[in-house]
Amino acid sequence: MEKYQLTPNPAESHPTRLLIELHYLPCLDYLSGMMQFGDVRLEAHEHYQKQSYRNRCYVLTANKVDVLTVPVQKGTHHLPIRDLRIDNGQHWQLHHWRCLQAAYGKAPFFEYYAPDFEWVYRKNWTYLFDLNYELLTICLKLMQVRIALDLTDWYDKTAPIGLFDARSKVNPRNGSESYVFHQPVAYSQNFGQKFVPNLSVIDLLFCQGPAATDVLKAGLRE
Repeated sequence: MEKYQLTPNPAESHPTRLLIELHYLPCLDYLSGMMQFGDVRLEAHEHYQKQSYRNRCYVLTANKVDVLTVPVQKGTHHLPIRDLRIDNGQHWQLHHWRCLQAAYGKAPFFEYYAPDFEWVYRKNWTYLFDLNYELLTICLKLMQVRIALDLTDWYDKTAPIGLFDARSKVNPRNGSESYVFHQPVAYSQNFGQKFVPNLSVIDLLFCQGPAATDVLKAGLRE
């Protein structure tokens, strides 16, 4: 597994901003990167990539780690990510919300945070990008983390000087030894005796509430 180093190349002039794509209910490695830089440019002009965090997240249920996937319309994969349409012919909102209720309904902070997410799953979204951006905004708000966000104006294969290019580096294939920004810090989860690292931030929020930010800070790589 390729290991990504945070030590910048001298030619990159010590990047101070993060360049990364949008994820669906992002994992802790992703959020740790945002917290480390505090200033983030979101890739808005890439092409969609299958089997990535762009349209999936991982949550802990009673029996296993489950993957929630937002279906996308066939034939749109070669469009810029902002034009990628969700396949609303599938009842994914109902499935995802029921799964979250089953997984976290008895978690300590579910009743406090659930209303912030429930309305998202009652709305029909046209574009994956808009859904992901709204969920990211909600998660940052609940963690009380201020991140400066803006969008790319076009696609650059090579990131401009000053940006740390993390596009496609945070992905489901990464094991704990290959996380880019995050060192797992165990916290009390809703199920099981063995801690499961780097799940969706929604696991951390529902289980830890206001302490979620402290858990993330404790796991930032030096």
